[in-house]
Amino acid sequence: MNKLAIVFLLALLVLTACGGSDGTPPAQSNTPPTPQGGGSGQIAFVSRPYGDMEIYVMDADGSNQHNLTNHPAWDGLPAWSPDGTQIAFTSDRDGNNEIYVMDADGGNLRNLTGNAAWDKSPTWSPDGTQIAFDSNRDGNWEIYVMDVDGGNQRSLTDNSAEDEYPAWSPDGTQIAFTSDRDGNDEIYVMDADGGNPRRLNQNSGDGIPAWSPDGTQMAFVSDRDGNDEIYVTDADGGNLRRLTANSADDRYPTWSPDGTLIAFWSDRDFIHEIYVMDADGNNQRNLTNNTVPDTAPAWRP
Repeated sequence: MNKLAIVFLLALLVLTACGGSDGTPPAQSNTPPTPQGGGSGQIAFVSRPYGDMEIYVMDADGSNQHNLTNHPAWDGLPAWSPDGTQIAFTSDRDGNNEIYVMDADGGNLRNLTGNAAWDKSPTWSPDGTQIAFDSNRDGNWEIYVMDVDGGNQRSLTDNSAEDEYPAWSPDGTQIAFTSDRDGNDEIYVMDADGGNPRRLNQNSGDGIPAWSPDGTQMAFVSDRDGNDEIYVTDADGGNLRRLTANSADDRYPTWSPDGTLIAFWSDRDFIHEIYVMDADGNNQRNLTNNTVPDTAPAWRP
């Protein structure tokens, strides 16, 4: 298992260390647009304030935090549908990690993958008809895709290395992912049908890519400077720049719909919290301010 997968599992263990559950029902919210005009101004994330690792949602300023799921199992890695009406996520509520989908209010839950192996890290095609994910059903992590109803599941990668964390390009033609096929974690891009895989960068410890809404840039996580930080590069791998510079770890970037902001999780306050910054790395601030871990932000389209 590669380093990023280990980091993901360690984060799950941190979340699992908390206890209790209050059974609070999901709240409803009428949220304003972001100040720049993008999306509904909501961010989904993972939290465990009362015992169960659940999917939460909050306004883009960190207010109105409330849970969408409430189950003794763990629910994580949320991903919004392109129209913002559904959320795909990973859950082990049926005994192993599967990809589920629910409506944006937490209703109408359904299991899409139904496989005895681990399935995680969902990402939607821009037209909303398919979901890519990673799975170890063939003995190692590969990138898979399925129809939005769970049908027609097939692998896009077939490699003895670990391929994880897919991210669909906004124009639907490409999928970025993390792979250690060249000996260390790096960002790769392939055509949406799995063809023409190519390495975007050449550095150890790069992963968890996130396309900008216009498809011209890619944010990702790298430990090239000694700890996990958020970087951005042009879509062709050029013009690399570091956005965070903190002695703690910063991970899991997600762009605002208008491309002006990037949310991420950080443990700079000695516990995982959701932060947001301008797309150039300025104006970094804590959104969640909780006493329990908050991770895996996903901005609503």
